[in-house]
Amino acid sequence: MEASVHAVKSKSGFGLQSRRLLPSTTDLRRPSFAFGASGVGMTKRNNCWGLNVVSSSMGTRGSVRGLFGLSAKARSVRVQASEGDVEEVAPAKIQVKSSGSVLPYVGVACLGAILFGYHLGVVNGALEYLAKDLGIAENTVLQGWIVSTLLAGATVGSFTGGSLADKFGRTKTFVLDAIPLAVGAFLCATAQNIETMIIGRLLAGIGIGISSAIVPLYISEISPTEIRGTLGSVNQLFICIGILAALVAGLPLAGNPLWWRTMFGIAVIPSVLLALGMAFSPESPRWLYQQGRTSDAEVSIKRLFGKERVAEVMSDLDAASRGSSEPEAGWFDLFSSRYWKVVSVGAALFLFQQLAGINAVVYYSTAVFRSAGITSDVAASALVGAANVFGTTVASSLMDKQGRKSLLLTSFAGMAASMLLLSLGFTWKALAPYSGTLAVLGTVLYVLSFSLGAGPVPALLLPEIFASRIRAKAVALSLGMHWISNFVIGLYFLSIVNKFGISTVYLGFASVCLLAVMYIAGNVVETKGRSLEEIERALSPAI
Repeated sequence: MEASVHAVKSKSGFGLQSRRLLPSTTDLRRPSFAFGASGVGMTKRNNCWGLNVVSSSMGTRGSVRGLFGLSAKARSVRVQASEGDVEEVAPAKIQVKSSGSVLPYVGVACLGAILFGYHLGVVNGALEYLAKDLGIAENTVLQGWIVSTLLAGATVGSFTGGSLADKFGRTKTFVLDAIPLAVGAFLCATAQNIETMIIGRLLAGIGIGISSAIVPLYISEISPTEIRGTLGSVNQLFICIGILAALVAGLPLAGNPLWWRTMFGIAVIPSVLLALGMAFSPESPRWLYQQGRTSDAEVSIKRLFGKERVAEVMSDLDAASRGSSEPEAGWFDLFSSRYWKVVSVGAALFLFQQLAGINAVVYYSTAVFRSAGITSDVAASALVGAANVFGTTVASSLMDKQGRKSLLLTSFAGMAASMLLLSLGFTWKALAPYSGTLAVLGTVLYVLSFSLGAGPVPALLLPEIFASRIRAKAVALSLGMHWISNFVIGLYFLSIVNKFGISTVYLGFASVCLLAVMYIAGNVVETKGRSLEEIERALSPAI
């Protein structure tokens, strides 16, 4: 097995010193998936392109026998620093065959991702019918509140999720999260007035906000290094599946106007299944170890990876904590000089994700497709959704091969080019005969580019770069920035378009994408092929 592990010099955005990194004992590369989702603020359209989920990957060659039954011969490993010097380090340990499997527990966690996407998308088709049923068909302000209350609740939930996960553990937080998800869905389904509907949407928003923080966190902490990128990326796919499920659930509305109540009520089922599944799922070994519950951590590792890996994983946890007996971090610790640089990168990635214009593209996609002769709103939504799922699947296969940083750079560069194409299609007279075709092409290319990196990678990357003592709160803070920016953009987007025109706004989005490329090139560190403990020792060394 040959692997390269990159050590980042002090010129990086994190101010790291060049250092020798030992390869993970589980240093084998495996396939991957990808993730990202967001909703469109005050507009009626919601989408699955802005929130992301978490993972890591490997850059190695080796034989693989089954998804978790990995084997490889130990060879000397070459470690290449960022400026090209190569060092020889100790040979990797022989990888024993693992008898455990994390897949069932990742699947249970992804019920939270499905609910995330479903609650974002369900109002898109149901709003017109529920507005008539509740007597607010002519009141667009109250309709806007039904849409935006979910985002407001998600902002609260995302900040709350980190504290709950630190206090009660990851699995118990999932069980608690099922309460607002189920109650919110039930209130929406049975609402007889606008007040009940808004309360239901607020509770559902709190639920998906908590989910947005703890799903990627839990998956990253229970996944083996060699497939962490793959499993973390699955979250993105399930969010998009949730949104597509909401689209499909709305098909009977035309023949049954009261079907909207069933659409909301359906969400109670996966909420209950999430609580039941997590009641029997193993707790994160890293959280247990941090709480001093080493025997419980060993039991959890045995369930997740098999008894053969207990000593190995415990050794990694011991090495990560050696020389540091610090307590859990408080919120103000996130802004200390020790952590601020890495926390600011997490927040910046989500800001760039939202300011790059994904909501604008999705909002205008129906009009764009109509200009090209595609008159069905369902067909337009399905085409955009299919482009996103296809791009996410491609990103999944590349996450553990190309790495997070390269996918981010490629993604934002492609988005900038697509935005430029959209802007020219609206303004350049020479392209007028082809404007409809170019607009559709630009929209599809933009969504594909977004799903390759800007969508799935940020939430995938965050739990990897944050130290264990700040991980839950730092992820919650970064996702809070996502929801706040999502809400603000949805609130003011139409006003800005009316004032400056869509072509100018698209040029602005293209500029943001180019700024993102420059920021990522100078500040984001590649985490492919490195365990969470290795990354923590490099980016946040103990004092």
